[in-house]
Amino acid sequence: MSIERRAVLAAPSLLALGGAAMLRSGLAHAQTPPAEIARILAPSGTLRVAINFGNPVLAQRDPATGAPRGVSAELAAELGRRLGLPVQFVTYDSAGRVTDAGKQGAWDLCFLAIDPVRAQGILFSAPYVVIEGTYLVLQASPLQAIGDVDRPGQRVAVGRGSAYDLYLTRALRHAELVRAPSSPEAVEWFRRDRLDAAAGVKQPLVDYARANPDTRVIPGRFMVIEQAVGIPQGRDAALPWLRAFVEEMKASGFVARGLAASGQADAEVAPPAT
Repeated sequence: MSIERRAVLAAPSLLALGGAAMLRSGLAHAQTPPAEIARILAPSGTLRVAINFGNPVLAQRDPATGAPRGVSAELAAELGRRLGLPVQFVTYDSAGRVTDAGKQGAWDLCFLAIDPVRAQGILFSAPYVVIEGTYLVLQASPLQAIGDVDRPGQRVAVGRGSAYDLYLTRALRHAELVRAPSSPEAVEWFRRDRLDAAAGVKQPLVDYARANPDTRVIPGRFMVIEQAVGIPQGRDAALPWLRAFVEEMKASGFVARGLAASGQADAEVAPPAT
C-alpha cells in the first residue's frame, strides 16, 4: 500500500531540514512569480507535493522525524518559498503510485522521470537530475553485459510503474518482466524467487551489491533516467515559469548541493535545456 504521510509545513521550516540553510546561500535570484502562477500551481492555496521514497537518490526519510529530505524536498521547499505557499508533502513508496494518485488529483507537483506514458497526464520541466538504469545479478550469474539480459527465459524484477518498468516494457523483446509493488521489493523478489536480474537505479543497486557480496551490478546501463518536475495537465500556463525555475536551480548549484547534502553526490545534474 502507498504511504500517504501528510504534513502541512511552511517553506522556511522545510528549508531547515538536512542542512538546507546552506543550500539557500548560493541561490541565483529570480523575479518573484506573479500571484496567478501560485493560483495555477496550487488552486487550494497549499502546494501539495508528491514525494517518491522509492527512489533514494532523490528522496529519503529523515532518520529522526521521518519527514522527506533530499533534493526533491529541497526543490519543493524553495518553490513554496518563492510562491509564498505552504507545502504539503504527500509521500509514496513507488513512482507508479505517484502516477496513479495524480490521476485522482491527489497532488499539485511531483518529481518523476520523464516518460511518454506519464506525459499523457503530466506536464514536465526539463530534467534536473539524470541517473542510470542497470541490472543487479548474482555473482554466479552467466549474465555479464546489458545485452545478455534480453534473452528467452530470463526473468527480470522491476518496480511496477517505475521509469525502467515503462522503458523495459517497450524495449525488451524476449525477457519477461516480473513486476513488484515497489523498487525495493523488486530486489527482494529477485532474491526470494531466484529471478535472473533486478532492474533499477544504479546507485541503490550498487549499495545493495556492496552490502551483499554474492551479488553484482552489470557494467553499463540500459537507459538514462531523466528526473524532472511535473504538474498536472491543464496547468500549462504555469509551465514556462516552472521550467525557468528548474534551469535556475541547476545553473546556481542548488541541485548539486542538494544531492551532496543528502549523500547522493554521485548523481549527475542534468545539462541545461536546449
